[in-house]
Amino acid sequence: MFANDWFSPAQLLGYVAFVLGVACFLQTDDRRFKWFMTGECIAYIAHFALLGNPTAVASLSLSMLRSLLSLYTRSKWVAVGVVAANIGFGLAIASKPSDWLPLTASCLGTIALFTLQGIPMRLLMMCGTGLWIANNLIVGSIGGTALEVVIALINATTIIRMLKARPAARTPQ
Repeated sequence: MFANDWFSPAQLLGYVAFVLGVACFLQTDDRRFKWFMTGECIAYIAHFALLGNPTAVASLSLSMLRSLLSLYTRSKWVAVGVVAANIGFGLAIASKPSDWLPLTASCLGTIALFTLQGIPMRLLMMCGTGLWIANNLIVGSIGGTALEVVIALINATTIIRMLKARPAARTPQ
């Protein structure tokens, strides 16, 4: 499954994406979350380009753009445009069913970043994380698989931290 050298340039970039992804999902501030996600996408684009996975590169390029755009607008029309672009890339370059995993993950992330905040945003991102785990196992991404498994754990921990930080609901007396 992981036929690549653990220290090849492709895998080293996967480890950089790992560090940025962990930092991203540790954030409780949505704005900082989106900035770290942009950095993670940049490292991931280079990683998957070197691994020869064009659908992941296309999906991540749109994810990077989407993360940046979501810092400046919450327009549902922009979100629809990014989702449509993902579907368009998929129709143009997907050659097998597994090619749709990163594209679908990107669509879920787009919906999350443009329409949700806080815990709901992170829960939908968790769904995309599951799709990325499957994609990374299929293409042999060591750093990417480790990243997404750790992201799932960190995201769950951050969600719990955010739940605990909520003010206690008042009960009527």
